[in-house]
Amino acid sequence: MAKRDTSFICQSCGAVYARWQGKCEACGGWNTIAEEVAVAASVPATQRASRKGRAVALETLKGESPAAPRLVCGIGELDRVAGGGFVPGSILLIGGDPGIGKSTLLVQASAALAGRGHRVVYVSGEEAVEQVRLRAQRLGLAEAEVGLAAETNAENILATLGTGAKVAMVVIDSIQTLWSDSADSAPGTVTQVRTCAQLLVRYAKQTGACVILVGHVTKDGQIAGPRVVEHMVDAVFSFEGDGGHQFRILRAQKNRFGPTDEIGVFEMTGSGLSEVPNPSELFLSNRDTGAPGTAVFAGMEGTRPVLMEIQALVAPSSLGTPRRAVVGWDPARLSMVLAVLDARCGVRLGGHDVYLNVAGGLRINEPAADLAVAAALVSSLTGAPLPADDVYFGEASLTGAVRQVSQAPARLKEAAKLGFARAVIPQGGTEGAEAAIGVSAVGSLAELVAGIAARAPKRPPQDRAPPGREPPRALEAAREPAGADDPLR
Repeated sequence: MAKRDTSFICQSCGAVYARWQGKCEACGGWNTIAEEVAVAASVPATQRASRKGRAVALETLKGESPAAPRLVCGIGELDRVAGGGFVPGSILLIGGDPGIGKSTLLVQASAALAGRGHRVVYVSGEEAVEQVRLRAQRLGLAEAEVGLAAETNAENILATLGTGAKVAMVVIDSIQTLWSDSADSAPGTVTQVRTCAQLLVRYAKQTGACVILVGHVTKDGQIAGPRVVEHMVDAVFSFEGDGGHQFRILRAQKNRFGPTDEIGVFEMTGSGLSEVPNPSELFLSNRDTGAPGTAVFAGMEGTRPVLMEIQALVAPSSLGTPRRAVVGWDPARLSMVLAVLDARCGVRLGGHDVYLNVAGGLRINEPAADLAVAAALVSSLTGAPLPADDVYFGEASLTGAVRQVSQAPARLKEAAKLGFARAVIPQGGTEGAEAAIGVSAVGSLAELVAGIAARAPKRPPQDRAPPGREPPRALEAAREPAGADDPLR
């Protein structure tokens, strides 16, 4: 009888320990170590006969390799994130919060690819076949020739895929529900997830089928399971969204066959997920152009320029420690911008609550939004609305200078296409390229603050702030009429 061996494995990184402990020394996670039972080999490793290796042929870096053909499903936003379509023999991992629409998107992609004459198999380990059929009927895709199965054993799934015609795409929903006979542990553990993923990777490389794995996520939005699975697959996609918005963002975090940080925008409707070919127009559709504290940021998501609205609210605080609430941006980045405005521009926000929001549920990851955030904060503080036809982008340094950002011509072209007349950008941001719209260059945040404060409305004496709540002297001085050299005039 085989000897049973017990080990303690971290469910986040896969580190193995001889006994349980509260913290994993490899990844730093708390309460992630769980006990797993494995079946040891009946023959000790010292008594196994070593097999001589086989020499493999070495190739050179020269030579031409034919471009891998793509499986284009016809859903433009999904094909865009995948790099122009799915590559045969690749394996993808898609993660997202429960109920965000992962299964809906994959059912639509499977039906679209089956409609183009490819054999597609959808294997569900969480739902019965009847439940998948009900979703397909609700989406109007019941007539699609998609093979369905409800199975969790990896060996049975591979045996099923080996019968019949060649499979073009396989969807596994989800990888945490699979288990293999070669590992004696519960489904969802590190050992089972790693073993089943390795079996599917080997199948994809040998047969040329595209395999899509659905992965669960943790509380902080990271894909659950060992990180080694993310290294094994060819692409990792994250399906993001907010329950309060109907928009869904498919973001590529890793892609060996296409650009990373690419996004696809979808809208959740009663008939499923519909594409949003122009996200900028959608995110700016309900913009209030006359309110202070709003600025339009021209950002880049992968290779696509996206314009979005940044909203800021600065209000006097009655608390000893003012609040800093951020939605859709990095809180540490906001703290840095506030510190630069205080130290370099004289904008005292230490006694004010600051609320920052990226409209539409989108999340910004690039530092080019510093200039737009600073403009929205100063606009809310002074009560001066920003011009409705202005866009902003630029990175702020700790010295108060505004630094150039990449792909400025693409940002300006997108702003011109949507009808914006002027862009406030760093100095030299369009060197060597012709600007698509009018450009107002600023060299420091102090210039930006002076230009915005000059437009602030003059308040009568009875409406002035009580003692202790006066606006900063720098802003009062900047409210004087703008001179001819005002960069934002």
